[in-house]
Amino acid sequence: MTEVKYDVAGIGNALVDVISNADDTFLIANGIEKGGMTLIDDRRADELYGKMGAAVEMSGGSCANTIAGLASLGGKGAFFGKVKKDQLGEVFIHDIKSLGVHFPAAPATSGAPTGRCLIIVTPDAQRSMSTYLGAAQKLTADDIDEDTIRASAVTYMEGYLWDEPGAKQAFLKAAKIARESGRLVSLTLSDSFCVGRFRDEFRRLAKDEVDLLFANEAEILSLYETDVFDEALQQIRKDCRFAALTRSEQGSVIVANGEVHVVDAEKVSKVVDTTGAGDLFAAGFLYGLTRGKDPVTCGRLGALAAAEVISHYGPRPQVSLAELAKAKGLA
Repeated sequence: MTEVKYDVAGIGNALVDVISNADDTFLIANGIEKGGMTLIDDRRADELYGKMGAAVEMSGGSCANTIAGLASLGGKGAFFGKVKKDQLGEVFIHDIKSLGVHFPAAPATSGAPTGRCLIIVTPDAQRSMSTYLGAAQKLTADDIDEDTIRASAVTYMEGYLWDEPGAKQAFLKAAKIARESGRLVSLTLSDSFCVGRFRDEFRRLAKDEVDLLFANEAEILSLYETDVFDEALQQIRKDCRFAALTRSEQGSVIVANGEVHVVDAEKVSKVVDTTGAGDLFAAGFLYGLTRGKDPVTCGRLGALAAAEVISHYGPRPQVSLAELAKAKGLA
């Protein structure tokens, strides 16, 4: 068997996040769906960008945020995502490599520009995302380096990939290689609207392809078409070996080999921006899992990472998560 070189190989949309504050009237006036992610074209992206107020721009993308969080904890990660050889693409590649993350996919030299996610944060700290995938949607199975997948303890993929046929094939190729190599396959459902688009396929993935599923409460309820959390919980217990279900301030519920563990949320003095909360929870959980930690400790690491990222703007940690974990006795 190939030696493990990476804790997690992530596959997702390589995007640059543009984050701005506005109230609900801005969302309504511009037809933005609150609390979710809507795919847009380049003209709509330019239109919204022109209407946004002062913004913070930084490398993002759900899965890439998770890998960045893993690196902050001291883990070793790899990331597959597609950018164009342009200014934003160079920024993204520089950012991800500066964290010590292996980034094997070559940038595109033609076609659509590097993708970006326009994020409006309302006073209740909810984020509403309008995403222009751009070059990110050109990720294909050819971009997946088999040796990297074989050398990764976990292959982690975002549900957003299911919007593009080529990215879907990249996902399936990587999952097959990981399973054949005796590695774990993990999926995050990404967004309840995304679940609504691909519910039947995601159910099949949870049952047949995935060892570890990440979802927030809205996503898991949507997956199993129920309004009762416990009903969804009992279903995922049957379908998946591991599941990590986040419930905002109510903490998380971890399923491990049929057993259920409830983990409290980490206290935060003020929630500033929920962008990246689920991504960083996954980072902490995956770090713990690849270090052989028990399910509750994995959940606590996830809660700690999520709490750090919601205390400021932006989807990536601003302080060392490794130091925070050490201070809490979780390292």
